[in-house]
Amino acid sequence: MEFLRIQDKIISWQKIESRLKKALQMRTRGFSQQEVADRLDIDRTFISRLERIGEVRKGQSIACVGFPISNKEEIEQILEKEGVDFILIFTEQERLDYVEQRSGKELLNELMELISKVRAYEIVICIGSDERLKLIENMMDNQVISIEIGSSPITEDKWVDPTEIRKILRSVKAAR
Repeated sequence: MEFLRIQDKIISWQKIESRLKKALQMRTRGFSQQEVADRLDIDRTFISRLERIGEVRKGQSIACVGFPISNKEEIEQILEKEGVDFILIFTEQERLDYVEQRSGKELLNELMELISKVRAYEIVICIGSDERLKLIENMMDNQVISIEIGSSPITEDKWVDPTEIRKILRSVKAAR
């Protein structure tokens, strides 16, 4: 069990997680916010805010950035078929070529432009190493869906499960 100390209180993370999960499950089963609040002894406004935290709004734009991916073409086809708005996927060799073909100044400018472009999308699916995913999550204000394919540094292409990509895209699109 994980506990957090907040001043003179000891907080159980599992208890919080369990209560949040139960509240959301009750909402998906058709309970009103007030019914959930009453049954779980939580303020109704908290239920509303909880839903807003994780909400994926209708019509949101989606971007996908990932590397190094061995089945790049297959993943790109799925992303295109599912209507992803911006796709930037590299194999390891393409990633190395991209970096080596630019001066430091060009690389910095292009990366800043790419970051700015990706931040404009409401949902960003990121495929990469644990450390790269943390960096991307910290740079984005939008919703980030992370798919970890290994520990940093990754120096060879990794296979990405097409079923997982489809499942994520369909769940995001269903929530639209």
